[in-house]
Amino acid sequence: MHIAYSALRTKPKNGKSQLANTELNERYQAYQTACNKYQAEIAAIQKYMPGWLPPFKLKA
Repeated sequence: MHIAYSALRTKPKNGKSQLANTELNERYQAYQTACNKYQAEIAAIQKYMPGWLPPFKLKA
């Protein structure tokens, strides 16, 4: 999930990274919520596919 979060960042302004926009932030929050809700199912999949996570789509 760190990779998905990193993809939401823009180039630094004044030494600080800023989120690309509100919509992407909302999508990421929804992604995190879904991952938390289905953590048992994700863990079961990861038994057979280590490191697997549901894909995070940047564009609708």
